[in-house]
Parts: sequence; structure tokens; C-alpha cells
Amino acid sequence: MSLHDLAAAGLRRLDPERAHGLAIRALEAGLGPKAPADDPILATALAGLSLPNCVGLAAGFDKDARAFGPMLRAGFGFVECGTVTPLPQAGNPKPRMFRLPQDRAVINRLGFNNQGLEPFAARLAAGRPGVVGANIGANKEAADRIGDYVTGLRRLWGRASYFTLNVSSPNTPGLRALQTRAALDELLGRVAEACDALPPAGRAPLFLKIAPDLQAGEVEAIVEAAVAHGLSGLVVSNTTVSRPPLESPARGEAGGLSGAPLFDLSTRVLAEAAAAAGGRLALIGVGGVSSGAQAYAKLRAGACAVQLYSALAYEGPGLVVRIKRELAARLRADGFGGAGEAVGAK
Repeated sequence: MSLHDLAAAGLRRLDPERAHGLAIRALEAGLGPKAPADDPILATALAGLSLPNCVGLAAGFDKDARAFGPMLRAGFGFVECGTVTPLPQAGNPKPRMFRLPQDRAVINRLGFNNQGLEPFAARLAAGRPGVVGANIGANKEAADRIGDYVTGLRRLWGRASYFTLNVSSPNTPGLRALQTRAALDELLGRVAEACDALPPAGRAPLFLKIAPDLQAGEVEAIVEAAVAHGLSGLVVSNTTVSRPPLESPARGEAGGLSGAPLFDLSTRVLAEAAAAAGGRLALIGVGGVSSGAQAYAKLRAGACAVQLYSALAYEGPGLVVRIKRELAARLRADGFGGAGEAVGAK
């Protein structure tokens, strides 16, 4: 076990939100790990972006774009920062993040707590050492939530490698209603109009992050809306409000569930989205990934790349290197020459 993993074990003795804040500050201070060079078999393309490896850091870890450089150096192939909202907001009352150690899971009801667009934009403008995405949301009290997404895009235009519209957090009341076809047509129509009016040089792939709590028909409707409005892809999926059988004492807390119990549900929705898209969208698979085998399963279900976050709370920063090593071995064992060849493979 590395010193960084030992430090992560020590942080698990603290309140989870306090531990996370200390981890971010340590990373800013240059105390993060440095991963070895990537195995070339893991390199892939995502909506026109070249990734050194297909294992990314999901939104939620680096809400304010403070640690994307250290996390890229730790071995992630890309990092998604946010969710960021136009105005700073404190989020929901504490406590609002809970570990479920017996289930290798986390429940959170943070509510888009972040410093707002201005510091986020300034940090991205200072330079990106790799592929860094911006996950955009709406303020809880916004009179025009769709307008908040447009504001986010305009302010971050030219500063992010890609954008993700987060319409699926369960912790902002009413936000998930934006996933209906009528609401999506309005949202994506206004977003497309705004993008067309911005300088072409700043254009970047645009993704939509969806919930895992969808039925098959709803997934198909979202896919068709995304295609109709020219999106690059989907991020599948956010946390779930469902509750599979759990053992940890905090299992009754309200909020979105992530971690190991989310893997099967999110992978099923990912496969449904891949079937509906038929190659028309790039998919990022997220939810419950903590091993190379699970990352490989996401690729074969149709993901071009994968993301993780909750597993870091239990496995420490050395996890990403282990996942990549295991994934490379799986790809070679099955005769694939690169990660992209495994996408959707039956």
C-alpha cells in the first residue's frame, strides 16, 4: 500500500465531506500521486477527443476545478469538473454525505454546492494539462433553469475540452423533469441556438448526463432528443434514488446512491442507450466501477470511456492504476488491439 493510499485510509476516519475537503487541499498542495505512463492499449477517442486512457474521473469530486491537474497526473485519462452553477450556492444542510461501508457505497444530498462560474472559469483559463470537461447545472432558485445552462456554456466557452449538461441530479428539486422529451427539446434547442451564436473556435463536444432511474421508452426518447439536437453523447448515469437491499446503518438517508450497488442498474441503462443510439452518440459509462473487469463490462455494454468517483473513497488514489492494469490485461486476453475495439463487443 502506498503512502497516498495510507493517507486515504486515514481520511476515511473523518466525516466524509471534511475528508473530501482535506483531500482537495492536499492535491492543490502537490501531494497527490504520480502515475506511470499509460499502456498504449488503453488509448481511445471520445467524440473526437484523444484520450491517453479510457478511465476518467466523474463529476462531483472536483466541483470547483481545483484539482484537475493533480488527478490527471494520478492516472486518469480525463477529468470532469463540476457540477458548477452560474451563482455560488451553499447546497443542502449538513450532514449531507454518508458512507455505506458494508455496501461499498455513498449516499449524498449535496445539492450542487459550489463556488460558482467565475472562479471555475478562471481556473480552467489558467491552462489544462489534458482533457478536462465542465459539468454544468442550474441554481436551485433560478427563475429560468434552462437559462442557467446557457449562461454556463457562454462563460466557459473555449475553456473546457467538453461540456456535460447535468439534468439528472436527484438533489435539486424538479431538475430531473428536464429529462422529459418536451423539456429536453426546449433545453437542447436553446443550448444549440446559444452555441451557434458563439465563436466556432470554442466549440467542444456536448454531453447530457442522465439518471439511471429510467424506463426503456424514456431512454429511447432521450437518445432521439440528443441526436435531433446534435449532441455528441450521453453520460450514463448519475446517482439513483432507488434502494436495492443495503446493509449499512446509513442506508435510510435521503439522496442519490452511488458506488457498488449502482453498477448493475447503470450498466443496464447504458446498454439500453447504446442499443437505441446505434452508434450515433458517444457514451460515457459511470456507476459502480471499482475494477478493471467492471470497466471492461462498461465498454462492452457500449461505453467509449468510463468514469468513477465513489470507489476512491474506499480504495484510495492507487485504484485508477490498478483498474487500468486489469483492463489492459482483459483487452489483450480477448484479442483486442485497443480499448475502442471493445466498445459494444458481444
